[in-house]
This record gives sequence, structure tokens and C-alpha cells, in this order.
Amino acid sequence: MAKTALVVGASGIVGSATADLLVAQGWTVHGLARRPVEQAGVSPIAADLTDAAATAQALAGVNPDAVFITTWLRQDSEAENIRVNSAMVRNLLDGLPKPTGPRHVALVTGLKHYLGPFEAYGKGSLPQTPFREEQGRLDVDNFYYAQEDEVFAAAERDGFSWSVHRPHTVIGKAVGNAMNMGTTLAVYATLCRETGRAFRFPGSAAQWSGLTDMTDAGQLALHLLWAAETPAAVDQAFNVVNGDVFRWQWMWARIAAWFGLEPAPFDGSVQPLEQQMAGDADLWRDIAAREGLAEPDLARLASPWHTDADLGRPIEVVTDMSKSRRLGFTAYQPTDDAFFALFERLRADRLIP
Repeated sequence: MAKTALVVGASGIVGSATADLLVAQGWTVHGLARRPVEQAGVSPIAADLTDAAATAQALAGVNPDAVFITTWLRQDSEAENIRVNSAMVRNLLDGLPKPTGPRHVALVTGLKHYLGPFEAYGKGSLPQTPFREEQGRLDVDNFYYAQEDEVFAAAERDGFSWSVHRPHTVIGKAVGNAMNMGTTLAVYATLCRETGRAFRFPGSAAQWSGLTDMTDAGQLALHLLWAAETPAAVDQAFNVVNGDVFRWQWMWARIAAWFGLEPAPFDGSVQPLEQQMAGDADLWRDIAAREGLAEPDLARLASPWHTDADLGRPIEVVTDMSKSRRLGFTAYQPTDDAFFALFERLRADRLIP
């Protein structure tokens, strides 16, 4: 009998990749989102997780074997991030019918577990890299910790197993996503090619020269499914990255070449994309009209604030995956291939020319 999954945030980068994988593996898949998008093999559920009663009503009759929580709502402060995002997880788990058999709940967070929230991102005393799962929580408020605590409390109450997944920056396709480096860089490169501007690395010298890693959305989806189906992986937290490491001074040239650009020399200064792209909305609308692109709204494609946060970090960030490897997760995805596959998909879907 096919297993049933509930993918929460099914219209996002991680959720859509996870839903696609589960469908391909023969699962019955329900995809929850505030505004569901059509996805082959996925039964849409429209729900606002900030509304407890509406969430419970939307989930009536859904009894999943596995729940994959891949969504969050950005707020103006970390206090509000904690209030809103912990309530969303609580409303979801309270709103589901109590499990009548084994159930697994997977929560996707990220490396802000180690780096701190955006208000204190990469500042103060930080754990040594590569980050390892046994490194404890920072002594700072963090909505990731609040989300975890909601999962732990509900698991204790309802008797389900859980896993927490901490990716580095995720590469994948989604329109309207708040954290989308791959598409942001594709749009930036397109604008540079259109205007003749220099394709300039916007971040810090530490990121330009240091080692780093990333997480392809397909790799993360495989990891989520692996944890849900692997008894040794239950009730544990895991880092998840592609398996390679790189330096941006190499990757930047690779991305430039894909778009037919010459990378600008890096002079060591931080030049944020949020400033570089601040006046580009009308230009993008003109490009979209001329090229027949599917999304003329620059703000729905690019998230320069998030790309700036990642590329502007003053420290080298790499992630250890030994815990997963020891338990048998062996999938690997070269990061340059992940970028190129995304760019091809964006072009095929008429999101970039």
C-alpha cells in the first residue's frame, strides 16, 4: 500500500522538490501552501498556518505517514519570527488528526542554527567550522530553536518520530520564495549582460577566498526521504549539503561563463546586490515583455537581501555530513552542476531569457 505524505510549503524550493521525489517514489502526496500551485501528482491543500482553526479544518481527513515541514514566514524581528513561525508549526501539528499508526515528522531549518538569526548573523562567538550536529544551540533567541521545540513537544504528546534537517543555502526553483540565491544570481547575471555592467561578486573577502558548500533542493529531498525511511535516523538532527566544497572565486567564474560574461576582478569590497539591483524593477519588466518571460516582477524572482547575507559573511562556512554518511546516506551533487541545472530549468520555463 502506498504511503501518504503531507508536504508543508509545497510551492517553495524545498517543498516542490520533495513533493516531486515522493510522487516519483509512489507516495500519495498532499501539498499544503497558502496559495497552492499546480504540481503533477500532488493533491493541493490551501491553508494559512497562522490560523489554527482554518488549518485544522483544511487537514481534516488527512492522516499522513510522513510530514515534511519546509516553510516559514519572514518577519521584521527575530521576536516576531519566533512568535509566528513557532505558532505555524504548533497549529500544523495540533491540526493534524492524531496518528493511527507510525508517523514521521521532518523539519527543515538551516545553518542559522549555528550562525544565529539574521539580526545577529555570523556575529559574536561562533562554533568552529565545519559545523557538526553535536554543537549546541547558541545563547541567543532563534526561531529555528522555537520550531524544533514545537516538534519535540508534539512528538512527546502524540508518539511520532522526528528528524531535523539543516541545509546550507539551497539551490532550486521557486517563484516568490524569500531565500533564493540561484535565481537571484541568474537574474543578476541577465541584468549585467543586458546593461553591460560588471558581473561583480557582491560579498566579503572571507567568502570569496574561503571554502564553502551549498545544498541542492533535490539532494535535500533525498535526505528527507532517507530519514523518514531509515530507522537509525529517527529522532535526530542532521546537516545536509551536496558533498563538495568550493571557493566563490572559482564558482563565480563558472557562473559568469554560463551566461557568456567575464567576471569582474574582486577588489575586496562588499557591494551588496540589494543596492546594485535596487533600481532594476522597470528594466526587468521591459526585458520580460521583450523576451516573453513568465514573471515580470523582479521581486518575485530575486531575493538579494538573502544572497547578500550569505555572501557577505565574515567567516568561512563549511558543513560536516559525517553523521548521515555513517548511517548510510551517500547521495552527492556537484554544486556547479546544481547551478547549471537550475539555470537550464529557469530558461526552459521562460523565467530568464
